[in-house]
Amino acid sequence: MALISPRFAPAAALLLPLALAGAPSFAQTAPTDVKEDSVVLQPDKVADDAPVVETLAEANLPSWSEDNARALLTFIQHVGEEGLFPQDYNPQGLQAAIASGNQVELDKVATDAFLLLATHLRDGRTPNAARKQWFMDDTDSDSTPLIPLLDYALTANDVAMTLAGLDPVHPNFALLKAALATAKTPADENIIRVNMERWRWMPRDLGDGYVVTNVPEYLTRVVRNGTVIATHKAVVGKPSTPTPQLNPMATGVILNPTWTLPRSIIAEGIGATIAHNPASARRQGYTWTGSGKTLSVVQQPGPGNALGVMKLEMLNPHAIYLHDTPSKGAFNAEKRAFSHGCIRTEKALHFSGLMAVMFAGATPEEFGEVVASGKTTRFEFEQPFPVYVAYWTMVPDDKGGVKKLADLYGRDAPVVASFAERGRPTAVLISPTPPPVVPTTTTAARQPTQKTPSAEAPGMSGIY
Repeated sequence: MALISPRFAPAAALLLPLALAGAPSFAQTAPTDVKEDSVVLQPDKVADDAPVVETLAEANLPSWSEDNARALLTFIQHVGEEGLFPQDYNPQGLQAAIASGNQVELDKVATDAFLLLATHLRDGRTPNAARKQWFMDDTDSDSTPLIPLLDYALTANDVAMTLAGLDPVHPNFALLKAALATAKTPADENIIRVNMERWRWMPRDLGDGYVVTNVPEYLTRVVRNGTVIATHKAVVGKPSTPTPQLNPMATGVILNPTWTLPRSIIAEGIGATIAHNPASARRQGYTWTGSGKTLSVVQQPGPGNALGVMKLEMLNPHAIYLHDTPSKGAFNAEKRAFSHGCIRTEKALHFSGLMAVMFAGATPEEFGEVVASGKTTRFEFEQPFPVYVAYWTMVPDDKGGVKKLADLYGRDAPVVASFAERGRPTAVLISPTPPPVVPTTTTAARQPTQKTPSAEAPGMSGIY
């Protein structure tokens, strides 16, 4: 049952009668053989960016005290509780460096371990090649740079709390962490780790207001100030046309939208209909210009429009968005993977009404009038907000624990397989001397095959 914040309850209560009273009948019943926009599949990003190179002068790192080094060692020894693996962070080498009394060696080994561990806690351990169709932008490296973080940890003598503070703040991550402690089988442990990882691939703080679709759950939620104020069934991409994971900013909601058909769907049939039976195409609401390879087709608002009465505007290169559909019957299915990649949204009038009132400053009356008019109208959001199209196969149950969902697109296995391999390289390398060429921030120029004099292996700081 959706939780409605008292602050928005009056507006939400008005949306249903106003919207349905004024809505044309086609908003509720229509043909079921239409198709919405197909996803524009982008190639996976399979290369990890090369680490940022800092010089010792730029880093200005304080020395590691024995107490700070031991605090780091203890954290590493218990990092399995975080879904990570202690051996990744050289606990034996750190123990030996502490025992050696060699300050230079201790500084090097401890710095290496801290930076690699902080990278994995902040950004995830999984290499990009195992993150199938994951295109979310994670800004944590900008908001939480690691060199100042290390500087603070050593100056404040607070290594453990500094590292623990990198955990995602969402309560679902805490549930997964608790479940890992009581997991009964290695398979259960692995699936929990996979989903803890996915939380780390996202921004640590999702924001005050956002929309989130969890593809394997077939659900879309509207969240405001940490409270779920609406939950809608979702239809997502078929395994052959999977919905990718991304987090575009929503900029507006369009009522009674037109639909510009992609070339793939023109080729599937409507192109032939236009060529051989244009009267039939017009009855279905299609208008067009050009012919053959130059044919451009737009479906006008109406009973058969594939986008129904609503489209959430969320610009992204994948052509993915949330929208209504005239094919309401699909929402009755338990497993709702039927689309070409976009996300169909149940009770779209309610959803778009919340968007218009909460984020665009419209009144329920204004919204109802627009729906009734049948005219294409855009409500611009006063403050754009993120839409997270996520992929969690372990989610909260209704008993305070977690439950496993079917892995719709088979995306868990590559992450589990990556656990046996070296993880992502540390986000920061420390060089005793400046490298001859400092990698730029352009992805194409920052491939992991680049070498610097200080980087013998991923995770090595280069301090000797």
